[in-house]
Amino acid sequence: MTGASDIEQRRADLAKALEELEARISRACVAAGRAREEVRLLAVTKTFPAADAALLADLGLREFAENRGQEAGPKAAALGELRPGVPVRWHMVGRLQRNKARSVVRWAAEVQSVDSIRLADALDTAVGAEEAGPLDVFVQASLDGDPARGGCPLDELAALADHIAGAPGLRLRGLMAVAPLGADPEPAFERLARARESLCRDHPDATELSAGMSGDLEPAITHGSTCVRVGTALLGGRGLASP
Repeated sequence: MTGASDIEQRRADLAKALEELEARISRACVAAGRAREEVRLLAVTKTFPAADAALLADLGLREFAENRGQEAGPKAAALGELRPGVPVRWHMVGRLQRNKARSVVRWAAEVQSVDSIRLADALDTAVGAEEAGPLDVFVQASLDGDPARGGCPLDELAALADHIAGAPGLRLRGLMAVAPLGADPEPAFERLARARESLCRDHPDATELSAGMSGDLEPAITHGSTCVRVGTALLGGRGLASP
């Protein structure tokens, strides 16, 4: 059972981690000649309990991300009970099966991992079925060609973006990507920046670029990321899944 002293220690640990993370983001923005306000921070709370999300909300964070819908739904509900009235937004950043689209629409304000026309159609249908407002979506670009990691091939991004832009229940926000494993992220983020420039020519409102995690947020910000997705550097090592 967690006592008051444990909660205060966890709050202090999270506050310290957030301060250090904010310093990293700020330094990266200065080095890139960008304003700190240009980069959103998503707290990736996968495997960590709603209590941690509540403490982060107390520290001022308002955007949270999950990569598994079955964990996110109960956690989002639990956070709502722990911090009623606090206006937080939840984001889906992991791979998503089409048959889970309707359940994700119930808790996510934004889905960053749309990598196929069939998934886009499933989300569009789910938005209509749930009578929800337009769902913000990102096209996930593949930077390594590994189908196991998800993502749309770069030469197919334009067609997928056009399809999403024509879906009444979806709102195209931009691109998301994960750097290749075990490789220098710089060349990959350079390719992603060029893909973003191309996308914006056809879709001027799709300006968001979600790239950069705990280990590579600096080069991502250098290459124009407007959204970094951070778990480990903020919350520590893998926690225990809990609603």
